[in-house]
Order: sequence, then structure tokens, then C-alpha cells
Amino acid sequence: PEKAKIKGKAATAVLESGLKVRTTGPKDQMIISDMPPTMGGGESAPTPGWFMQAALAACYASGIAMKAAQESIELSTLEVSIDAESDARGFFGLDETIEAGPLNVKASVLIGAKGVEEDKLRDLVKQVYKYSWVGNAVLRSVPIKTEVEIV
Repeated sequence: PEKAKIKGKAATAVLESGLKVRTTGPKDQMIISDMPPTMGGGESAPTPGWFMQAALAACYASGIAMKAAQESIELSTLEVSIDAESDARGFFGLDETIEAGPLNVKASVLIGAKGVEEDKLRDLVKQVYKYSWVGNAVLRSVPIKTEVEIV
């Protein structure tokens, strides 16, 4: 059990200019994000919210593929799409009854495997909610501890 505990590697975001942010990972991986002009950004890159959708889609796809491999199912098709709806009034604090994040999120999964019953594939997809790192964090509303250092 102790070997199963993993301390995550930090993602570090640095404001470059305007609302353009460069985020790096432990092995110099990098993503750039920006906000649309309506939010005060330059729209030079996807938004952080879109990256959350991308992370959820990739995590679901990876999780489904891993579960399929565990059950000796060879997938011929796997595509996961995550769509979300939000209201900018929440983001700007213009209406306290509207949350700042997504109002709803929809996952669409296109899956196929020769010789595997539809119910088995549907069950495979259902399992991802329980085992997806990103999806589980969102569903459980994992608390975030924030430390601030003034320079």
C-alpha cells in the first residue's frame, strides 16, 4: 500500500503578459493558455477551462483503455469528447447565484470492439467515473489548500 501512494509533480503557471500564462511540468512539458478578448485576454491559446475539458477527455480515454486492457478487450474505436456550458456572470462575480465554473459538463464516448457486447462496453465506460483521476477529483470536489508567499 505504501508504494501505491504517489506525490504528484507540480504544474507551475507563470503570467507572461496580459492574461497569457505559461504552465510547465516536471519534465519541462509546457502549455500556454490565454483568455478570449471578452474576458480581457488575447485569445492566443486555449483557455484554462478548455484545458480542464481536455484533461478530463484524455483521462477518461486513458482510463477506458486501461480497463479494456485489464479485461482483455481490444478496442477498435475510442473517442471521448467533453462539452461544458458556463455563464461569464459567475466568472466576473456579477451574479452571486451563478457559479464561476462550468454549469454542466457532458461526456460523449464513441467506443467499439469486435465481438464485445454493447452492455459490456457500456459497463466499461461507466467504470471510468470511479477510476478517473481527473473525473474523480471533479466529482468529489477535492479541497484546495492555498499558500501565499509575498515577494
